[in-house]
Amino acid sequence: MHRFQQFSLAPGNYDLALLILRVWIGFSLFLGHGLEKLMHFSRMAAHFPDPIHIGAGPSLAFALLSDGICSVLVIFGIATRWAALIIVINLSVVFSLVHKFTFFGPRGGELPFVYLGCFLALVFAGGGRFSVDAIFDASSGRRPGSEVTGEISNSLDGK
Repeated sequence: MHRFQQFSLAPGNYDLALLILRVWIGFSLFLGHGLEKLMHFSRMAAHFPDPIHIGAGPSLAFALLSDGICSVLVIFGIATRWAALIIVINLSVVFSLVHKFTFFGPRGGELPFVYLGCFLALVFAGGGRFSVDAIFDASSGRRPGSEVTGEISNSLDGK
C-alpha cells in the first residue's frame, strides 16, 4: 500500500495527538463554559440548574471545578486522568439529566456528548509525554500512566 493511502506522510505520534487533544478540548471547555462560571459565579448561583438535588450553589461549584479548574489542569497535563474524570462526571450529569440524552433541538446535548467522549479518552490515555504528569513520572523513574496501565504495558514488554 502506498504511503499516501496510509496517510503516513504525517508523523504518527500519540503523545503529540494527546497534547493537541488536551489543549484543544481543554481551551474550548474553559473559554466556552469555565471562564463564565469564574467571572459570574454569584450571578449564576441564583438560577443554575440543580439536576441531582444538592442545591444550585453546590451544583454550580462542581461545574466550576469541572469547567473552570479541571479544564486548565487538563490543558497543562496536571493530574490529567483525575481532572478528566471530574469533567466526565459533570458532563455525564449534564448530558443525561439536563439534556435528557437529546442530541438535537432547542435543548440538544450534542456538545456535552462530544466533550464527554474526548475527556473520557483522556481518562484512559492520560496526558502523554508532553504533560506535567510526564515530568513528574520521569523524575520518579516511572513511565507516564504506568500506575493505571501497568498490567497492559508489562504484557506488551514481555514481563
